[in-house]
Amino acid sequence: MRSKNEIVNLFKNFNKLNVLIIGDVMIDSYYYGDVNRISPEAPVPIVSVNKKDNRLGGAANVALNIKALGAIPILCSVIGNDSAAEKLSELLKAEDLSNEGIIKSKERITTVKTRIIGNKHQVLRVDSEVETPLSKTENTNLTDAITSLINNRNIDIVIFQDYDKGVITKGLITEIIELCNTKNIPTAVDPKKKNFNNYRNATLFKPNLKELKEGLNIEIDPSNTSEVEAAIDQLNSNLNNKINFITLSEHGVLIKDNDHKKQIPAHVRSIADVSGAGDTVISVASLCLALDQSIDMIAEIANLSGGLVCESVGVVPIDKDQLLSEAIANLI
Repeated sequence: MRSKNEIVNLFKNFNKLNVLIIGDVMIDSYYYGDVNRISPEAPVPIVSVNKKDNRLGGAANVALNIKALGAIPILCSVIGNDSAAEKLSELLKAEDLSNEGIIKSKERITTVKTRIIGNKHQVLRVDSEVETPLSKTENTNLTDAITSLINNRNIDIVIFQDYDKGVITKGLITEIIELCNTKNIPTAVDPKKKNFNNYRNATLFKPNLKELKEGLNIEIDPSNTSEVEAAIDQLNSNLNNKINFITLSEHGVLIKDNDHKKQIPAHVRSIADVSGAGDTVISVASLCLALDQSIDMIAEIANLSGGLVCESVGVVPIDKDQLLSEAIANLI
């Protein structure tokens, strides 16, 4: 059994942590409006826009979650040298997030995902992006910047937040994980398909079910615990990560290391939107990992956090006080 003081002190200690986040940052842009007629030019709705909104997305949403939990995020990425990069810088400044790890490049554009919302329903999404891997020069510049931050700052954990947009490369993964292991800095990974099998020797590896199936090229029944465990064992033989933490949507989560495993069912929620839940889960799990919590505690609190943000419409960071209340109510 856990005491209330134990959980309260854990959340207080989040405030002491410095978290370095590596990944693809982007702008989530929204156009809201009304649909009253169909275009005479093509059989598509005309959205009369009455509101516009720009938000930080991708790995920057992890930074927002880390900040919301009380820790200090340091975001590391490569963006374009364009008008969208200027807007991204403004959004970072508005959220009081440092841009010291952000590199601008003339070889890329800044990723912008634009959603057109008509009559409260998404009508269209337009993605402006490049997905090619960083050039050799860009990769060297980013790796050097990350290495310098790890060597010169008191970093408590490093998160790889991969969206397959090319910022995270195999060479960067290998070099940074090796550096972190040398310095006894834990690493947490939220993978995507392209680099899935390049994340070796990390501390915590957190794919969802779809990513696990694609990464291993197998079918898995999430309701069959033995199948999920067998997949984790296959995963671990390939990658040698210390902790594997699999999110299984409505089937909850399963976490496993060399000595112990725990499956936790999903909490019954009124689900409004699953967007951004993975960002929240890796953020909470990483802070618990940095504070040397048991894998049970990591999974339980992270599982609660993912469910909570799914109750809100759109991508929103976790509410720390709400998560603390839920943890006290469910884990004591």
